[in-house]
Amino acid sequence: MAQIIPFFSPAARQSRAAAHEALIAGFSTHRRSQEDVFWLKENAELLNILECTGADVAPEALAPLQMFYDGAARHISFFRQYYRFILSICLDLEDLGLPGETGAQLAAWVQAQGLAQAELSDLQRAEARRLLARRGENLRDDGLDDRLRAFICCPQTFAIPNKKAAYELTHIVFYLSEYGRRDPQLPQAALTSLEFAGLVAFLDQNADLLAEICIALRYAGQQPPAAWERWLDRQVSAFILSEREFSGLHDSYHEYFVANWLMILSGRKPFRQAVPAGGVHVSAVRGGSILKSLSEAVFDAGAARASWSAVKVHAEALLNEEEHRLLAAAERSCAGFPGFFEGFARAGSAGAA
Repeated sequence: MAQIIPFFSPAARQSRAAAHEALIAGFSTHRRSQEDVFWLKENAELLNILECTGADVAPEALAPLQMFYDGAARHISFFRQYYRFILSICLDLEDLGLPGETGAQLAAWVQAQGLAQAELSDLQRAEARRLLARRGENLRDDGLDDRLRAFICCPQTFAIPNKKAAYELTHIVFYLSEYGRRDPQLPQAALTSLEFAGLVAFLDQNADLLAEICIALRYAGQQPPAAWERWLDRQVSAFILSEREFSGLHDSYHEYFVANWLMILSGRKPFRQAVPAGGVHVSAVRGGSILKSLSEAVFDAGAARASWSAVKVHAEALLNEEEHRLLAAAERSCAGFPGFFEGFARAGSAGAA
């Protein structure tokens, strides 16, 4: 039977350095093989968060990734479709203190091979540009920033449930801000997009996406709504880390990563659960989304759905007490809620003249 370590356990009094070491060892060695793209994804995400939050990682904690780093040139030459993950891992390892010049060598190789030019997505080109620039390689793409900003400056896009678009929004802000190292200079429309996407995530009780949105707001110099971060703070305390129970299927590791990332940025306590040895499995407590009920109420309101006051009465009749509290909290959390609802309601008809 797996050992469950609750956040209030005496064992949870683990130093942050020890948590870093256990996380790196667990994700690099005990969950997946290095040939699995999800191994690359998990380890790239963990190292990226440690690097961009300025974590003080002991040299011995990075040791489990030394063999991957030493073989990275061979790995990237074969798995070149995953060059962004591999390059990111090497750059972060070096910036966290691992000795070596492999990152610069790989960046130069990626540039010479033109791998970034094969990207169809502006988002992926923006990530590649940032990675290459970390070792002095200049990826020219005239108009890229203009296209990224045009995408994030359409708030109505983010007033309706669309997780793919919302995650692209947050990552664009990450890249434009160099993960908080510079002012991304977001127009008000882009800040409104983040607010609308955050309201959808909050109504959906999606801690993973909401944490990313709060991080993006902070990188843009904004204070996220207090209600959102209070809820995320409670979610962080509710994670369960199960020792040696990872089965190879997906778990809540990413939610755990980004929620703790936000805790660091907001000055709250991260890594509240002791990280056990081995292939840790991460479980999260799921909230009660009201998106479906609210969407049904809006759709059923017909022509009246453009009016939040009219739809609110209908929606509240469908919601239980807990769901009603969530809707009220969302409405109170942002002064821009009426504008958000105008987009969420999608009033009008495609057949209208």
